[in-house]
Amino acid sequence: MLQLRKWILLHAVNMETKLKSVTATFFLCFLLFPLVFSESNDGLVRVGLKKRKFDQNNRVAAQIESKEGEALRASLLKYRLHGNLADSQDIDIVSLKNYMDAQYFGEIGIGTPPQKFTVIFDTGSSNLWVPSAKCYFSIACYLHPKYKSSSSSTYNKNGKPAAIHYGTGAISGFFSEDHVTIGDLVVKDQEFIEATKEPGVTFLVAKFDGILGLGFQEISVGNAVPVWYNMVNQGLLKEPVFSFWFNRNADEEEGGEIVFGGVDPNHYKGEHTYVPVTQKGYWQFDMGDVMIDGKTTGFCAGGCSAIADSGTSLLVGPTTIITELNHAIGAAGIVSQECKTVVAQYGETIIERILAKDQPQKICSQIGLCTFDGTHGVSTEIKSVVEENTHKVSGGLSDASCSACEMTVVWMQNQLKQNQTQERILEYVNQLCERLPSPMGESAVDCSGLSSMPSVSFTIGGRTFDLTPEQYVLKVGEGDAAQCISGFTALDVPPPRGPLWILGDVFMGRYHTVFDYGNERIGFAEAA
Repeated sequence: MLQLRKWILLHAVNMETKLKSVTATFFLCFLLFPLVFSESNDGLVRVGLKKRKFDQNNRVAAQIESKEGEALRASLLKYRLHGNLADSQDIDIVSLKNYMDAQYFGEIGIGTPPQKFTVIFDTGSSNLWVPSAKCYFSIACYLHPKYKSSSSSTYNKNGKPAAIHYGTGAISGFFSEDHVTIGDLVVKDQEFIEATKEPGVTFLVAKFDGILGLGFQEISVGNAVPVWYNMVNQGLLKEPVFSFWFNRNADEEEGGEIVFGGVDPNHYKGEHTYVPVTQKGYWQFDMGDVMIDGKTTGFCAGGCSAIADSGTSLLVGPTTIITELNHAIGAAGIVSQECKTVVAQYGETIIERILAKDQPQKICSQIGLCTFDGTHGVSTEIKSVVEENTHKVSGGLSDASCSACEMTVVWMQNQLKQNQTQERILEYVNQLCERLPSPMGESAVDCSGLSSMPSVSFTIGGRTFDLTPEQYVLKVGEGDAAQCISGFTALDVPPPRGPLWILGDVFMGRYHTVFDYGNERIGFAEAA
């Protein structure tokens, strides 16, 4: 018997809307009730998901969490994973994740007899960690089950230290080995982290005990072999494939299903479109253009990278496109004075240079807002880092001016392709500046305006994947108390890893997603 819960935390947007009454963050919770986790006669291992609606009581937890939430949530968007603490070489990755955004979690067992824990099934990380009985000084550990190695007959000592750094703190501990039970499957001698430190309030209010990563070993802390790898290597599955089906109908109790060992044909319609994994670590692939009502946004016309991530609720993308999307759907963000200043001072010059056929990526450096490194503009702010953690900053203009200029070039270039007048282009770009998302990335929309919002489409493997307003807007509450949040949030990842999109639950809920480990590919088909 396995209990799975899905818990979505959405951050409050500080702007002049009804959301002002929400002082920090708010939770949209899906609590998954008892379900059967079994292997059917078709050789597939199924994990059923169930849910319940938003619980008003979770606002209390949100208010508690908010005391230090701002800095933590910001830092969670980008963090370092450290393997063995004795190693001097860090593994730099962009997490693109806030575990409090969307949590699909269920019960597993560790040890013999199994000690039960609730863990997130997360395709955006690769380690398994749970609280340790040796966690003495973190309050969060006293509110969750703890693994006790002395109670397991199959425990093997490892002891290698490990930590996951979040910027404002770290989950730290050490590696151990033991059997891991998922339903009827027993993964033998699995390496996992016993967490002895869980700082801050985040894990204090969390409904999960730990995380079970379903990513590649390349981003595994300490190079530990992921649980999924061992499921395959130990011959526990019919095929080296797992798939997600999320039921996005809020009126239905069933939340969806994770299938290990293959796919369930009842979960999708038509055929899957498969694309190869381009960089192992995350489930990363190449994505083409992003369109609003069938019209190109221009930014990804030459291609972008994307990640399919079950641990992220929203669609995350470059600020340039997210701003256009939020403008198109009427989402209200925070006015960016820096952006509007660039438009006022350099807007006409930028248009002239585009019309003069200057290289777009060089325009911002030509007018002095960025430098040019041969491929793209970079801020004229120069940073040098000294080994003793001394940071010296010198230089001219800020990152904000350079970023605002580069976004302005893309927006204006796209408008010129549509034969817009200079006056109309300057007006439009100023409107986009006003739609730049808040520092935490959220933007609010009018719940009554869904019918007039455009469709948003993503090009993957030569196929267009559409999202309707009902699919990309998240609604919390009922009636006059209802609040709506744009499903698009911004995060800029520089080359060579970026520009990068993270296709979270908003996308995976619309499209059944297959993670084909054996062929190193990802497949999408319309969800049934």
